[in-house]
Amino acid sequence: MPSLRKGLYVLPSMFTAGNLASGFISVICAINGNFNAAAWFIILAIAFDMSDGRVARLTKTMSKFGMEFDSLCDLVSFGVAPAVLMYQLVLNTMGNVGIAIAVIFVVASATRLAKFNVKAMEPVDATKPKSDTFSGLPTPASAGLISSFVLSYEIFDGTVLNFKTIPLLMKKMPFFFNAMPVIMLILAFLMVSTVPYGAFKHIKWTRPKSIQVFFLAVVFVALIFTYPQNTIFIIFLLYILSGFVVLLVRGYKIRKALSKNKKENKNEDK
Repeated sequence: MPSLRKGLYVLPSMFTAGNLASGFISVICAINGNFNAAAWFIILAIAFDMSDGRVARLTKTMSKFGMEFDSLCDLVSFGVAPAVLMYQLVLNTMGNVGIAIAVIFVVASATRLAKFNVKAMEPVDATKPKSDTFSGLPTPASAGLISSFVLSYEIFDGTVLNFKTIPLLMKKMPFFFNAMPVIMLILAFLMVSTVPYGAFKHIKWTRPKSIQVFFLAVVFVALIFTYPQNTIFIIFLLYILSGFVVLLVRGYKIRKALSKNKKENKNEDK
């Protein structure tokens, strides 16, 4: 069965290649001024990226080649493509400052992917539980926020018609448009930071919390069908904000533990 085994190894790489192709087509669409299509191709690249790793784990065909290939493709789809899209739509009116912001975003994406690869090559400690968080914002999430913003803004601008929208969110689109240069810098910082973000790789659907996650996923899917562009934007925005929530919760727990230890030490001194 050697030929079957080779076929299984090729299968995840086909999804990764789909990611790369989608990212490259997004760049072409953005250069040609077709921002809506460029954004959708980034969303498609995210779908391919979510699939290749799962296919590799399912078929037990994970490899160093696959990891390196995936990172190179991610740099194009989630680093270069969203930077070009934002430059063409927003940053090109800012001269050298706009170019610098786009470059910073791409460099941060490359740095994030390099750090991820280095960590993935570290020996696994079997005594430690598997982490269900990423250190720093994943590049697909930052690209997802940018592309989903473009999808919503295109509706606001009247470029795309006949889609249901959430009025409250649409009123905020001019604010997001004007703030996008700053948002891109924040995304760049988060990618190279140590802010924790959920990985959702080891979810066991029999656990109560996993059932809650599944229920939320069903709700979001229903909302996507009703308000497609707006809901995708909200999902990525909530995910990015979730990192700060986790930091606050961790900080609260640490302060609570320190306070408890101080009280215990005082009682011992008495």
